[in-house]
Amino acid sequence: MEYYGKRSLHSYFDKERRSIQSPPRLSFNSHLKLSENHEVDHHLYSPSRSSNASAATMYSLMPPPSPDSPWTLSPLQTPSPSLLYHCIASLHRHEGTIYSIAVAKGIVFTGSESSRIRAWRQPDCIERGYLKASCGDVRSILVYGNMLFTSHKDHKVRIWNVTVTDNFRGKKITTLPKSTYFSFLKFSRSSRNNNNNQHKDCISCMAYYHAEGLLYTGSWDKTVKAWRISDNRCVDSFLAHEDNVNSIVVNQEDGCVFTCSSDGSIKIWRRVYGQNSHTLTMTLKFQPSPINALALSSNTSNATCFLYSGSSDGFINFWEKEKSSGRFNHGGFLQGHRFSVLCLVAIEKLIFSGSEDTTIRVWRREEGSCFHECLAVLDAHRGPVKCLAATLEIDKVVMGFLVYSASLDQTFKVWRIKVLPDHEEKVVNIISSSEENIEQLSEINRMKMTTEYELNPVLSPSWVEKKLQGSHHFH
Repeated sequence: MEYYGKRSLHSYFDKERRSIQSPPRLSFNSHLKLSENHEVDHHLYSPSRSSNASAATMYSLMPPPSPDSPWTLSPLQTPSPSLLYHCIASLHRHEGTIYSIAVAKGIVFTGSESSRIRAWRQPDCIERGYLKASCGDVRSILVYGNMLFTSHKDHKVRIWNVTVTDNFRGKKITTLPKSTYFSFLKFSRSSRNNNNNQHKDCISCMAYYHAEGLLYTGSWDKTVKAWRISDNRCVDSFLAHEDNVNSIVVNQEDGCVFTCSSDGSIKIWRRVYGQNSHTLTMTLKFQPSPINALALSSNTSNATCFLYSGSSDGFINFWEKEKSSGRFNHGGFLQGHRFSVLCLVAIEKLIFSGSEDTTIRVWRREEGSCFHECLAVLDAHRGPVKCLAATLEIDKVVMGFLVYSASLDQTFKVWRIKVLPDHEEKVVNIISSSEENIEQLSEINRMKMTTEYELNPVLSPSWVEKKLQGSHHFH
């Protein structure tokens, strides 16, 4: 493992001095040699398992989509032909960066450097309206029912009531911590309490525990706060990490809170029975690299629970919850991204990861095991992918997903992804492929495989060179 530089995710956005790391890299030629030997498939990880030669052969015979089709098959290197994707909308923001996305009830909310939280119709992204706050820099958005939570530059959270009908309507309910009538009195008791409850730095993440009506906020001031929404009170505040808190998720089944930080650790917290305070139950620390994102995938029907973390070394580590003891055991890692993993979303058996390398990867976990495979690499962005959101879309027997992505290239994209039920249904189509299509596919395959990563037009060659030399600092 080689480490390049000494900066974290936040230096890319806020010019702070942290550390950033990059994973080892292989050229497409190297991958081609490996795949030709059938020894390693660079999309399959954790635990390692030999590639399925028959599946790879079957996929190599897949014809490309017709020129009139908007759909794109998953990458040619992948032995699974069961996924199609299509970018159905792409918006460009002329000023500022989109920092956060949330989806609910047919509406997509986006937060950015602006003080306006915009609402878009799902999935075509026609603007429905916006909410105007007194402060911008909306780093985190969370929606539950008719409640919308947004964090702002003033280190406060706004709670909105939104109504989605023919006309979009939204109204601010309150601000956390709640401003009091005597807050202007410098030495008043209410003012002191208000200052103690307020974060001292950017609120980077939020999570909501439905059963208890608790909102959790994580901040770059290294603390986590718990807010009771029924009376808008801060019921607990604790120092969670030794560095910035970057992501927080809650297990809705048992109320466990998971936090990750630039200090390279993941911590699991649980509320003390009958109290509002929280206690640390477990620390997961598998690598020294800053951890930027968390995602939780749980299934009540078979009592499985997986925790995923994306870090600055480009790896996605995952842990499986032990059914008997409730402990989380490290199950392995997913490797494919070349630079930092900045965001994660887990839904059903799929995991979506956005990276500094400008790509979005779609991973699938095999039923009843810890084996994962990369189904697709979405590479339409021209800058680091900052945030993701996804919703399930069922179309007869085909499972579909709508994925929303925002990048530092100031674009916001919507992807429709279809996951076909199994490979067998495609055998007839594969056998009937014409020689012309096969030759066409082979040519495309050769072009993709023989192209070095350094020549990727998405990334500036000088930027990649500096990144590899460890001297690239974001300003």
